[in-house]
Amino acid sequence: MAEVKIKAETRTEFGKGAARRLRRADKIPAVVYGHGEDPRHVSVDHHELLMAVRTPNVLINLDIDGKSQLVIPKDVQRDVLRQGILEHADLLAVKRGEKVNVEVPISIEGELAPGGNLLEHVYNALPVEAEATHIPESVSLSIDGLEAGATVYAKDVTLPQGTTLAIDGEEAVLHVVAAQAEEPEESAEGDEGAEGEAPAAEASAE
Repeated sequence: MAEVKIKAETRTEFGKGAARRLRRADKIPAVVYGHGEDPRHVSVDHHELLMAVRTPNVLINLDIDGKSQLVIPKDVQRDVLRQGILEHADLLAVKRGEKVNVEVPISIEGELAPGGNLLEHVYNALPVEAEATHIPESVSLSIDGLEAGATVYAKDVTLPQGTTLAIDGEEAVLHVVAAQAEEPEESAEGDEGAEGEAPAAEASAE
């Protein structure tokens, strides 16, 4: 996986007012934590981090006031109304060779057997343990030819070398659910008939 370099500066001002000032300068507040050390409060360039987090579990070489620190994003908060705007980031400090637990997106390949059946996802991202500098961007899972009632388990997912499951292999990842037959619509003819009979009744009454 590629490393992305981002500069960061230690921040000493906190609160909503300080955060707004950072955002006006196209920066956002972030916290670096891990390895039992006290959290470090920093600010990072908004655009650089936005581009970086487009890659799941991206490895960031963070330059904090001239000192290098490898981190991976653990929680990135986005603006509720504008998903392209970041508001805050929690960054986990990691070391080369260190194993970390992360969730890797599952990439679905192939097509289900004919019949209009549906996929029911239990996991959209698979919890795994991987070396911090070799976290896979995604894991592939083939559903080609699967029929209704089929279940794919975590143990069925092929993982890259050096990556292992962080959940029980018997955990279901997805199910193939039979397409539900459409319920017959209520007969409109009956209603129309009832309505159509009214004039006849009126005519006989006359």
